[in-house]
Amino acid sequence: METAFTPWASLGGGALIGLAAVLLMALHGRILGATGILSGLFRLDDLSDRRLRAALLVGMAAGPLVYLMATGQMPVIDLPISNLAVVVGGLIVGIGVSYGGGCTSGHGVCGNARFSRRSMVATVCFMATAFATVFVLRHVVGA
Repeated sequence: METAFTPWASLGGGALIGLAAVLLMALHGRILGATGILSGLFRLDDLSDRRLRAALLVGMAAGPLVYLMATGQMPVIDLPISNLAVVVGGLIVGIGVSYGGGCTSGHGVCGNARFSRRSMVATVCFMATAFATVFVLRHVVGA
């Protein structure tokens, strides 16, 4: 399995995520944690909060449409794994988010930027698990 190296696209995406996190904190006093935003959308207590959460999620999902408007073509999404593996991976991540008290965007981007020890530990755990998973899949299982 070959993985494409895309430093410029990755740098651009990371800069946009960082900018979004800074703007959300500066304008709304909120931390940009994607799973927290999604789970809070289903609470019924504050309508303005739900609108903000919905707008953030629509903005996250609209990326391919922005790419289409900028380039005239939809981005090519070529995954080296099956759709079932994507769904199973998503479920595993969802369970980890519940136990870890947040996701990679909340801990990895915003928590580390605030020097949160809890977020630093969580990010080390995320990364160690990712490294181990890739190693096992590529060198032990051979997928």
